[in-house]
Amino acid sequence: MNTHAPLPLLAQSRDTLAGRIYGSFFVHESSIGIRILIIVLLAVLVHVAVKLIRHVSEWLLIRSHGQKGRLGAVAQKPKFVTVSRLVVSGIIFVIYFAAIGLILQEVGFSLTTYLASASVLGLAISFGSQGLVQDIVIGLTLILWDAIDVNDMVEVVGTTTSVIGRVEEIGMRFTKVVNFYNQKVFIPNRTIGNVSRFPHGGVDAYADVQVPGAGAVGKGAEVIESIAMGMWAQFGAIILSEPIIGEVETSQGGPWSFVRVHFKIWPGQGSLIENTFRQEVVKAMRALDPKYADWQVPVTYRAGTTSRNLRAQ
Repeated sequence: MNTHAPLPLLAQSRDTLAGRIYGSFFVHESSIGIRILIIVLLAVLVHVAVKLIRHVSEWLLIRSHGQKGRLGAVAQKPKFVTVSRLVVSGIIFVIYFAAIGLILQEVGFSLTTYLASASVLGLAISFGSQGLVQDIVIGLTLILWDAIDVNDMVEVVGTTTSVIGRVEEIGMRFTKVVNFYNQKVFIPNRTIGNVSRFPHGGVDAYADVQVPGAGAVGKGAEVIESIAMGMWAQFGAIILSEPIIGEVETSQGGPWSFVRVHFKIWPGQGSLIENTFRQEVVKAMRALDPKYADWQVPVTYRAGTTSRNLRAQ
């Protein structure tokens, strides 16, 4: 007759993680206590693993940015950072999914049933959350097909709204754009209908300022440069980079000279150049020539300039 008490259920069950650990080391301990201990340890290990993965991935990104060569050039691209973080998020999801399955297994839930339930639940969610699926698919399309990238200046036209701003993040559900008012606008990926990129990071505005003749050309050029640089210092949130001040040029076929000023401005903010800059220049030029008129400071917008006398920034 066997005088020993029956082994706890956990010790008899060898098909679970806790059962194997219990059978090897804790045969004489309480099965309930070991179950709780294993679950707590598993939760702690998963938490530490996730924190470690996040930390290592960010450390690798920062380290790769400082490297020279092809790897460093690729790592510095915003798309590489976005895709890397998406991969890390996928790995973390798998870890959490597996950990939940193991924990449920320890409390008596079948792992096979868990996987089957997850499949059925995922199928039901896919049918009931078609918008979520569309967000994910379109988000991946935007990233992989180079339609949009982090730090791009874009105009996003959607089914419900239109936003102009700089792309801060491309997520699986939302694309985050910071507009002119420093608002963070979260645009559902499925609502994005059209994306217009400003390839040089803004709008190019050119002011061709005529300078008075009769010995005042040099003085006029100095005044133009002073006003342009002052505008940049005062309106740095609109004028995105230092203005490029051209040399004094003589118009072919015309008896006048002009200085071309190139501004890189935030899209939709051309009135700053058309009104404020023009008014300041006209007022200063009238001190040199009382007959100076507004039409002598035309402002145009285009992708580039054909002038060979503009000096680089």
